[in-house]
Formats: sequence, C-alpha cells, structure tokens
Amino acid sequence: MNKVFNNATEAIDGIKDGAVIMLGGFGLCGIPENCIAALVKSKVKELTCISNNAGVDDFGIGLMLQQKQVKKMISSYVGENAEFERQLLSGELEVELIPQGTLATRCMAAGYGMPAIFTPAGVGTEVATGKETRNFNGKEYLLEYAFDADYAIVKAWKGDTDGNLIYAATARNFNPLMAMAGKITIAEVEELVPAGELDPNQIHTPGIYVHRIFKGEKYEKRIEQRTVKTPSAP
Repeated sequence: MNKVFNNATEAIDGIKDGAVIMLGGFGLCGIPENCIAALVKSKVKELTCISNNAGVDDFGIGLMLQQKQVKKMISSYVGENAEFERQLLSGELEVELIPQGTLATRCMAAGYGMPAIFTPAGVGTEVATGKETRNFNGKEYLLEYAFDADYAIVKAWKGDTDGNLIYAATARNFNPLMAMAGKITIAEVEELVPAGELDPNQIHTPGIYVHRIFKGEKYEKRIEQRTVKTPSAP
C-alpha cells in the first residue's frame, strides 16, 4: 500500500465536519504545523480536537479556533490562548480538561486496544463528577475510557515510505501515543527517506500504525515563552 502523499492538503483529504481528531505535540513543540494549516484552509468544522494544548492565538490549534472550526477541545494545558479563553467563557466552545497523565494514558489505551483504564488522578475533584470509581487495595480510582478518534495527526523528525517514524527530543511527547490511537494516522515529517534507510533500533513508531505520510515544509518551530538571562555587568 502506498502511504506517501505529496503534501498536507492531500494527506488530510477525507476529514469531514464533526470528525474527532488527535493532534500531537507538547505546547508548540512537535505539532503538525502543515496539517493544521491545511485544515484551516479546508474550512472543515464542528471538530472535536484531542491535544495536550490548544496552541496560541496565531499558531497551532489557535488558528483553527480563530476560524470557529473546533466544537470541543479535550486538553490538559490551555493557558496560552486568549481566543480559547474567550470562547470558553462565552459558551461557544465545549471544553474537557484532563490531567496530563490521564490524557496520555487514554491515548495509549486506544492504541493498545484497551477499552478503559483506572487512575487515581482526579479522585475527589470535579474531574470525577459523574464517573465510576472503584477501590483497589484501599485506594480509590476513576474509570476513564480510551479515546475513540477518527484521525491521529502527528509530526516526526524522520520517516520512511513505509511509515516508520523517529521523533527528535521533546517532540517525542504525545506524538508516539497518538500515532497508535487513530483509526487513520497521518504523519508529517521533516525528512522522508526510502524504506530501509532508518536504523530499526531508532524507530519510535512502527509503520504499521501509519496510514499516510508526507514531507512537510517551512516549519516555524515556535517557542511559547522565551526567557533570556540579562548579561552581567563587566
């Protein structure tokens, strides 16, 4: 099966209104920039987005929020996006905030084919409202269901034409977990090489999980907040 697509526009073809999409990345690190830009241009709407973050006002998922393409946001960190805050407070956007470990493990459970997990995170808080709890060895745990995503969109450093992926440094965050979990996984990579050129010992995501892959371009790789030390006086 040929998994290679020419660009992001071709790779996201078929994503319809109302789709549930996982988007890899941690803050602005390792986010699928090309695919997000293509989704904005496609004007697809009523999306449910599962992501560690909601981008910033003019980058990442923030671009989709500006265009009112997101119906529901499922995230663990949303603190850098004023438009997100405005839509939340006005009732325009449904939001489910999840402890970060729970978010990661629900992705992992989906990839492993597990229907649910038990976690102590959130017990006794608003996170537990309406959820089943169970006691194991004297400790309370919440039942959390695995995600059910139509698409997982991830970004890697290197990939090959069979879909094998290698992530670089901090970009190896939610990307590997989400790559396993989508019914259709789309990967954009900085370098795309022929099958067999990647060292098998370095591969983080086996190609069996990846359905579409393309070489991205013009990555900005923004930093959310840059703190620089003031030079000491001579």
